[in-house]
Amino acid sequence: MIGHLRGKLIEKQPPEILLDVQGVGYELLLPMTSFYNLPEAGQECALYTHLVVREDAHLLFGFSTKTDRTLFRELIKTNGVGPKLALAILSAMSVHEFAYAIEREELSKLVKIPGVGKKTAERLLVELKGKFKGVQQPDFFVESQSIRAPNIEPIALEAPSDEAVAALLALGYKATDAEKMIKKVAKAGLTSEQLIREALKAAL
Repeated sequence: MIGHLRGKLIEKQPPEILLDVQGVGYELLLPMTSFYNLPEAGQECALYTHLVVREDAHLLFGFSTKTDRTLFRELIKTNGVGPKLALAILSAMSVHEFAYAIEREELSKLVKIPGVGKKTAERLLVELKGKFKGVQQPDFFVESQSIRAPNIEPIALEAPSDEAVAALLALGYKATDAEKMIKKVAKAGLTSEQLIREALKAAL
């Protein structure tokens, strides 16, 4: 199991990155909550990782904190929640926000996440309620530990709006919905990560 990687960030195309670790390029999928914390391309970063092995592919997921990775692992244990849906959940909400929604049984907020229907939301409430120490703390299961320096503003490689729409599509949103979400929050000067953050925040 690959549990942690440190290397040079080569490419960023949300929600995917390419990380060069001593000459080997690793493709990783990140929830947007971790993607926001990435440095500029060409700089070093470190990520906690989780490898999902399928018959047709090996998928490597990256997380900026152990807490994010632990929640991801708990989510994919839930019946009906696969890695892609877990990625969408962690992109829409921080660990703290998700814990709060679970403990307060906010079903209406959970079903706004693409791919989370009423039945899936109910299963999440049943299986995860009580596993959090408390909604006042984002930490649960394991100690939260940041493994990189504070945010550095990323450089957009494509038109920010196009990149943001593509990221939402990868997270499970329909094309028409993704375009509307980005158009609603679009402002001059915003990076793709900022557009995605604002769009996801507005969607909830």
